[in-house]
Amino acid sequence: MQNINEIKKFAVEIRKETIKCIGNLGVGHIGGALSIVDVLAVLYSGVMNVDPKDPKKDDRDMLVVSKGHAGPAVYAALALKGYFPTEMLDTLNKPGTSLPSHCDMNRTPGIDMTTGSLGQGASSAMGIACGNRLKGYDNYTYLIIGDGEAEEGQVWEAAIFAHAKKLSKVIAFVDYNKCQIDDYVEDLCAMGDIAGKFESFGWYAQNVEDGNDVEQILSAIANAKAQDERPSAIILNTVKGKGYSKIEGFLGSHNMPVSAEMVEEALAELCIQEKEIGE
Repeated sequence: MQNINEIKKFAVEIRKETIKCIGNLGVGHIGGALSIVDVLAVLYSGVMNVDPKDPKKDDRDMLVVSKGHAGPAVYAALALKGYFPTEMLDTLNKPGTSLPSHCDMNRTPGIDMTTGSLGQGASSAMGIACGNRLKGYDNYTYLIIGDGEAEEGQVWEAAIFAHAKKLSKVIAFVDYNKCQIDDYVEDLCAMGDIAGKFESFGWYAQNVEDGNDVEQILSAIANAKAQDERPSAIILNTVKGKGYSKIEGFLGSHNMPVSAEMVEEALAELCIQEKEIGE
């Protein structure tokens, strides 16, 4: 496990590469990609048992990013970890690419499940967890879903199943950035107490006050891993577009044009943030 400042710097690097690859394309799901960067930085800094040199190893921990439109952030993390050259990020969603706009396990090294049809990744994660247990593996299945996505009934069907089967090796994160494609979550279809909902479905649930704070994320994961019979849900109170002040909390950042000037502006901000982290 890297130290806290190293993880924070890794998050900055993921944000830089995410913004650059979306900017190179000129448009993309930048807001919801940036909001999950910190949990990705934590997971790929030693929490997950993975090996970039052997991305398909049988007993690896697995990650399902059900909000598959956040793929650019996942690709940036994978590239920086050595799953493939960072130069590949320039091909995001271009003809012949191995990096489509949404996660694709058949095209991208390190992607464990194809996602993008919202809600379905939750069910996939439960199937993966069941399969790994049947094979005798003691690995974890991590799941990231969006807050708007959590309005899908399939998410809660998966939640019922996970509790019924005592899938204690499942840790799900809800990216609670308060925005979805059509409106603010509160105004469109308010989710209320998300942690309480998971608890009522038999899960161990935690609210992380600052879901973009790596120390709080690490602490929540440690608590989740102490559960031996229940799946765990971690509600991350995040900021859509986190790291680039111009779009932080901006509803329209779900999928938006990103100009060369915006990339330059964002990278300048991130360089300042990196310097402020320290050693």
